[in-house]
Amino acid sequence: MRRILIVLMATGSVIFTACNNGDKSSRENDMAKRDTDTSKKVIETASMTEITHSFNNVDPKITASLKAVVDHYLHIKNALINNSGSGAADGGKEMADAISNVDKSFFTADQKKVYDGIEDDLKENAEHIGKSSGDIAHQREHFSMMSEDVYDLVKAFGGGQALYHDHCPMANDQKGAMWLSETKEVKNPYFGGKMNECVKVREVIK
Repeated sequence: MRRILIVLMATGSVIFTACNNGDKSSRENDMAKRDTDTSKKVIETASMTEITHSFNNVDPKITASLKAVVDHYLHIKNALINNSGSGAADGGKEMADAISNVDKSFFTADQKKVYDGIEDDLKENAEHIGKSSGDIAHQREHFSMMSEDVYDLVKAFGGGQALYHDHCPMANDQKGAMWLSETKEVKNPYFGGKMNECVKVREVIK
């Protein structure tokens, strides 16, 4: 009888351990799936406001110059998604150079007034990001300020393509921060491509 009880207790222990391991494995799989599911978020354009940039008579030379600025901004954004401080720094340096190469003589008076109100801050933030390859938190701080200026730039002159205005309320010490993206797929540059479930896509700018 004693032997039977010992066998039954041992069998129960094995089953209990297996169940616990199964529960643990299931939990880990669920967590991994949740991480995978929240690393990407595809949104529908029907749920967003669609806006068109305000200036339609922009000189082609200005259009090309500002597209280069926006392209380098997107380079920075994508580097931050990948947690690459060196990649973001490269984008910041290239963006600062592109801003310096904008020939303002091709602006109309109204266009120049808008651009002049953006240029200095935009270049300063690009330079900070370019010099801070070893401090990605500092880069993200300046990226949040840069994004506001790039948003104003694209709303005025366009970005050479459709751009999505994304906002994360958890970024910037939970004060919230925005960015522009060239894709409908949401990837959060403030959290290395994660924390996408909190992101709101507010507009598409064409």
